[in-house]
Amino acid sequence: MPKISINQKNWLLSAHVGFAALWTGAVLSMFLLSLRNTHSTHAEALYTLDSAINLLDDWIVIPSAIGSVMTATLLCWVTNYGFTKFYWVITKWVLTTGLVIFGTFWLFPWGNAAALFSEQEGLQALNNPVYRFDVKGVLLGTVIQVFFLFIIIGISVLKPWRRRTTKAKNPVSTP
Repeated sequence: MPKISINQKNWLLSAHVGFAALWTGAVLSMFLLSLRNTHSTHAEALYTLDSAINLLDDWIVIPSAIGSVMTATLLCWVTNYGFTKFYWVITKWVLTTGLVIFGTFWLFPWGNAAALFSEQEGLQALNNPVYRFDVKGVLLGTVIQVFFLFIIIGISVLKPWRRRTTKAKNPVSTP
């Protein structure tokens, strides 16, 4: 694919930053709701907070994570960043992939299970060890996500590692 103009790159980069900001803000909001959820005294409040966490996850976190990955892929593909030319790009890919996997296989299911328990059991869910585990998982998981999202944002801004050095291919000499 041909390289893009500076103006096109800036628009694409702006979309990437926007998706990253949405993702980070939504996960931070999920953390705050999870923290508030530890002090619920009404069944309706407990379920409302759990379902709000899922709403943020389903409608903001997942789409913004997908948007962030898609715009990052395009930026690597159509600019000089490339996929493996810079250590900071590789690091961002590894961390982002880890966050997507963690969110998909742990954080998302914990949030869904917690909402289901609080809907079915009301305040009795607080006595359910599986519910307590899931709620603690969401609380700790959102802290982990926010922490690594801030690291990824910092890497994006600082670009702390330069271009990878590659070994030049040895020319084949003919006798």
